[in-house]
Amino acid sequence: MPNPSTALFHRAMHLLLAKDMPGFIALFADDAALEFPFAPAGQPGRIAGRAAVHDYLIDYPAILDVREITEVTVHETTDPAVIVTEFTAVGVVVATGEPYRLRYIAVLTVRDDHIVRYRDYWNPQAAQDLLGGGLVRS
Repeated sequence: MPNPSTALFHRAMHLLLAKDMPGFIALFADDAALEFPFAPAGQPGRIAGRAAVHDYLIDYPAILDVREITEVTVHETTDPAVIVTEFTAVGVVVATGEPYRLRYIAVLTVRDDHIVRYRDYWNPQAAQDLLGGGLVRS
């Protein structure tokens, strides 16, 4: 039987590719935290609560048109509620039409089939370069 946390991650990636941001955001618990340990100055390091996650992510497809999630590896831990994921997002920067390709590592903690903590270890410098110094969102 697949780990429920792994299944939830794959569902999240499916919704992201479908650009179903309300569906993606609904996977987060009311008290969820979205964390960016490598956030650059001026960008949030933590978004707390589903409402704040909504406000942060709802317009994501207007910034990045993610067309593929490739090179996916899910590492299950001794705690079935926690997984470590590696993946590459491939798409287009909407404002410029330039290609976007960035590698991510995320640590997800799941409770009751919802994400309660999503720690996103991405490269903010690479993202800024790809986005032309504009708004950086992972």
